[in-house]
Amino acid sequence: MKSYILKRLLLLIPLLFGITLCAFFLIKALPGDPVLSLAGERAHPEIIENIKKEMGIDKGFIRQYAGYLKLLLQGNFGTSYYTNRDVLKDITAKFPNTIVLAFAAMLIAVPAGTALGFMAAYRKDGFIDKCVNAVSLAGLSIPVFWSAIMIMLLLSLKLKLFPPSGTGDARFLVLPALVLSIPAAATLARITRITVLDILRMPYINTAKAKGLSSLNISAVHVLKNAIIPIVTIIGLDFGSYLNGAVVTETIFGWDGLGRFTMDGIIKRDYPVILGCVITGTVVFVLVNLITDIAYHFLDPRIRLDAGKN
Repeated sequence: MKSYILKRLLLLIPLLFGITLCAFFLIKALPGDPVLSLAGERAHPEIIENIKKEMGIDKGFIRQYAGYLKLLLQGNFGTSYYTNRDVLKDITAKFPNTIVLAFAAMLIAVPAGTALGFMAAYRKDGFIDKCVNAVSLAGLSIPVFWSAIMIMLLLSLKLKLFPPSGTGDARFLVLPALVLSIPAAATLARITRITVLDILRMPYINTAKAKGLSSLNISAVHVLKNAIIPIVTIIGLDFGSYLNGAVVTETIFGWDGLGRFTMDGIIKRDYPVILGCVITGTVVFVLVNLITDIAYHFLDPRIRLDAGKN
């Protein structure tokens, strides 16, 4: 177990190197000039050159990238072009809001999606199954920005149940969490349905029924226990993506998290902010997937056995 964790963490080093190199190249390849955005198109050429020197973007690509790597090795993400604030401090300040939003979204999505998947599987080809399939398909097909606007119009502007945007108490959290939970719940419902249907066809389910076990006992002990692995996989993937910042949702609802911070950096062409968010997102996603893999060892004895043999 320890060697596996160490190996995964060591693989993070070349991954970060590759991600930062690709991100750095793509950012530099974008049209436009962040200096002109800061100084204005009518600024004197001498002023523009001075700003470029201060920002360190007057050098070649390789020298700029090498300089950025040197900063990273010192634990420094650089400073924002616009606010002149330390990027790492800003990310540290905004990341807790994203964690709260991610937990809230999964708190809605996991029980809702799992319950709908079980209901659909146990009522296969029936009315409930068709309804769950239709709802889950809609949840995966409707763009997030559209569902966010519709939910805001209904629950905030029309019914006036929640504030339309901002960051604050639980009332501000409900709408963005609800929007984020829709695709996650839809995915969980479909995966749970497929997994439970496969399990219900297994011989040990018929054996349990022949022994006279109740449906509740079979569902809790035999079905749920064997269906947990794919469910945990989806939860880990969705949770990892939410921790990277739900860019569209956080921007629409004005939630002051990592996603909105990333969008602001992209709009303003703030290179240190964009790169800092990319690096943070990469580390978070890898760590969440590592935790998910470790959870497999405790949830599935077969995986523990295979790991022990290796």
